[in-house]
This record gives sequence, C-alpha cells and structure tokens, in this order.
Amino acid sequence: MDEQSFKLRTKQLALRIVKMVQALPKGDAERVLGKQVLRSGTSVAANYRSACRAKSKADLIAKLHIVEEETDETLFWLELLVEADLVPRQKFQPLMQETEEILAMTVASIRTLQANKGTSAHRRS
Repeated sequence: MDEQSFKLRTKQLALRIVKMVQALPKGDAERVLGKQVLRSGTSVAANYRSACRAKSKADLIAKLHIVEEETDETLFWLELLVEADLVPRQKFQPLMQETEEILAMTVASIRTLQANKGTSAHRRS
C-alpha cells in the first residue's frame, strides 16, 4: 500500500473511532474508555502523517514505532470495551479488524525498513 493510501486509511480509522465514541452509551466506564480510545485512535493517523515527513530512515522507523504503539493501544481499548460487555462484539468487529490490519501493516513496514537499513534514505512525496 502506498503512502497516500495508508495515510487515508489511518485517517478513516480515526474518523470511525470519533463516530464510535460519540455513539457509546453515556455511562461512566464508557466515557472513560471512550476518551482513551479516542486519544489513541486519532493519534494513529496523526503519527503516521508525522512519519511521512521523517527526515531520515531512522526517524521514519522511530515514528512508525509510535504508530505501532498507538494502534496496539487502540486495539486494547476496543477489546476492553467488548470484554467488559459495554458494547457488543459483533458491532465492533469490523473496527477491530481494521485496527489489526493497520497494526500488521505498520509492523511489516518497520521490519522491511530495518532489514533494508543500508539502502537509500526514505523518499517523501
């Protein structure tokens, strides 16, 4: 997947999370967990955007590690909402699947970059 497509995909994830949080029940647990998933889920797109502006391959790898951490944290909060029976699993499954796919692609990109450390620097569009 190219940079622009992945940038759009992470932004779409952020938008889906914003809408999901707005639709959560209004209980205390939902409010607290909703704020957590909102922070991490929107951070995925913001940090990927930052990674696209990396100044070196090492900078890119470091920024992609942040994307990885935020994506994994987002998945954790989504799992917690489901496992605490605050939302039905079937309703969140597509969002969780998308988060898992973004996480897997991010990890794969990091591994590829690390394996090719000796090659030319990251190019920006």
